[in-house]
Amino acid sequence: EPDAGALAHHVYEAPRGEWESTLAQIWAELLEVERVGRHDSFFALGGHSLLAVRLMNRVSALGADVPLATLFASPTLAAFAAVVSAQLNQQTSALPEITPVPREGVLPLSFAQQRLWFLAQLDKTSANYHIPFVLHVRGPLNRVAWQQALDALLARHEALRSTFVSVEGQPQVQLLPADTGVPLRWHDLRGVPDADAQLSRLTADEVHAPFDLARGPLMRVCVIQLADDTYQCVFTQHHIVSDGWSLEVLIRELSALYAVSVGAQADPLPPLTIQYPDYAAWQRQWLSGERLQTQSDYWRATLADAPVLLELPTDRPRPAQQSFAGAHVPVQIDASTTQALKRLSAEHGTTLFMTVLAAWSAVLARLSGQDDLVIGTPSANRGHAAIEPLIGFFVNTLALRVDLSGEPNTSELLKRVRCTTLDAQAHQDLPFEQVVEIVQPPRRLNHTPLFQVMFAWQNNEIGQWSLPELDVKPGELNYDMVRFDLEMHLYEAGEQITGSLHYASALFDPTTIERHVGYLKTMLQA
Repeated sequence: EPDAGALAHHVYEAPRGEWESTLAQIWAELLEVERVGRHDSFFALGGHSLLAVRLMNRVSALGADVPLATLFASPTLAAFAAVVSAQLNQQTSALPEITPVPREGVLPLSFAQQRLWFLAQLDKTSANYHIPFVLHVRGPLNRVAWQQALDALLARHEALRSTFVSVEGQPQVQLLPADTGVPLRWHDLRGVPDADAQLSRLTADEVHAPFDLARGPLMRVCVIQLADDTYQCVFTQHHIVSDGWSLEVLIRELSALYAVSVGAQADPLPPLTIQYPDYAAWQRQWLSGERLQTQSDYWRATLADAPVLLELPTDRPRPAQQSFAGAHVPVQIDASTTQALKRLSAEHGTTLFMTVLAAWSAVLARLSGQDDLVIGTPSANRGHAAIEPLIGFFVNTLALRVDLSGEPNTSELLKRVRCTTLDAQAHQDLPFEQVVEIVQPPRRLNHTPLFQVMFAWQNNEIGQWSLPELDVKPGELNYDMVRFDLEMHLYEAGEQITGSLHYASALFDPTTIERHVGYLKTMLQA
């Protein structure tokens, strides 16, 4: 019996015409495959939603503005090329170019930054919006070169040099000078008797120490030396200047800059044509008028009369004010179930994310007794080719309203979830905070507005560190802050789906959450 791998490729037929050839080259590059035939499907070849966004950016740069849903409706090369070519003949407007703005005047915040700045004013000592990660490094780490590489990264990305000052109660961005440098703390624990305890304490202090948004820099690094050739590096950034996609950029560029500093290579990084403040100014100009109205109307209609709270059974009463203390349990979906889910997804024209979301929705509906539920999901929001190489806070949150009324079967539920997800992605430009303003859900201090369950599908595209003469591995970090009652984080690792279910420990016991994970596995297998 042929395995799923044998079904991904049809008999090879070479691309025809200019558009098929151009797109075949782009697909081959993005999907890292040797060649793409006319009848190959983007998703069968390994495409997922983040790669789809990158594909749309490439298509947009060629002058065609097609919605993401087009790729799902026409996933083969020939069909997609036909739609793109037809679209190009009908239209004149792709996304307008992002151009540099003067740095002398007032620099605006992006909508996403404005939301985080407001939240930070409510609690200035909170570490809820820190992005920390840990690296274990073995080998001769060059201290001077490491500082130089970090400083060069800070000089290169204006987002990392942004500070947020209040002028008459309104925030403005001010940029630190390019030669500011990254705060780098260095601790030597060689020969210290209680080194493990010290390591835990230093790491925790580093991750939780508050940032001053008005002074900056909003990124810092701490290196803890454990032996002559063993180090732990702790990076902490404030979310207002970074996001998940940014980490991939940081890893790639810091690797290159360190190699330059130790003399292993010449500087390979091309200059950046625009910076984050240019994007923030462009976003405010672009998202206005009719475009703003269309997006606002969609979310107002979609979330009208949505349930205020997903009433999951909890182990303890909900506290009067939301607690951000959390914990997590691992989630592992075995290879055979993952393979079967991929086949199911291919049959129904869904991504793996949509299929697992459908199953998780069904579980939450059973647990809560509600057949109308809203689940949040982060969206990379990098729908413009010019912002792909930037570090900055672009990510947006989409509120997906899933309808489980009328006891839908698998096929019907997948269809509903696919429609909901594609529609939301087509209207993802409106920042989540503006969606909340439009929908006006009742505000309560004991839970988040619009949804209390987050489902994040990490496409695990975090790059690989390559530092000359050093062996670098990501480390585990004890940083359990949750912003919602439940947060499911999953990604594909090899043949399996893996990740964790984070939960608010004020509401749930670990055994309850382990049971929830068991329910999800049962639902996925069924």
